[in-house]
Amino acid sequence: MSETSGQEFWRGLQPIRDVFRAGAKPEAYIADAADADERYFVPFSETVSSRPLWLSPGHNRWADILFARKAGLVNRHYHPHEVFAYTISGKWGYLEHDWVATAGDFIYESPGESHTLVAYDHEEPMRAFFIVTGPLIWLDEDGKDAGKFDVFDYADMCRAHYESVGLGAQLIDALMR
Repeated sequence: MSETSGQEFWRGLQPIRDVFRAGAKPEAYIADAADADERYFVPFSETVSSRPLWLSPGHNRWADILFARKAGLVNRHYHPHEVFAYTISGKWGYLEHDWVATAGDFIYESPGESHTLVAYDHEEPMRAFFIVTGPLIWLDEDGKDAGKFDVFDYADMCRAHYESVGLGAQLIDALMR
C-alpha cells in the first residue's frame, strides 16, 4: 500500500471488535489535561498544585501534572523508587542539581535521590508531567525523615479537594487503574 502525502491511508480499516480482555478497565482519557479549569489542580503546597491523571493503588504509583503559576516550592523529599518527568511549559528544577528544565525537557530520577523541587519565575506557568512511584519521604531542613506521602495519601488529598470545589470526590475513583 502506498502512502500519499496528506491522506489518511488507514481510513478503510475496521476497528478491533473486542478490545478489552476480561477484567480489563478502559483507558483514562482526559482532554486538555494541562490547561484545564484550575479547580482540577489540587494544592500540593502553598505555591504548587497537582492535576491527577492516573492512580494505581496496587502499584503505589500515579501520574500527574505539577503546576505553578509563579515561583513555587514542593517540600524537600526523598524517592526510594524511580520518577519520570516531562516539562510542558515554564521552568523548574531541583536546588541540588545544576540543570533547569524548560519545555520539552525529560528527566529520569533514579531511586535513592533526595531533592527540593522549585518552580522558577517564568512568563509561562510551570507545567510538568510526572509519573511517580511512591512513596515520597518528606524531609526536614536537615534531610531527616519527616513523614511519607504515597498514592493513598494523594488520592485522599485529591478527593477532599474535589469535594470542596464542587467537582465531587468520585472523580478520583474514575482515575484508579
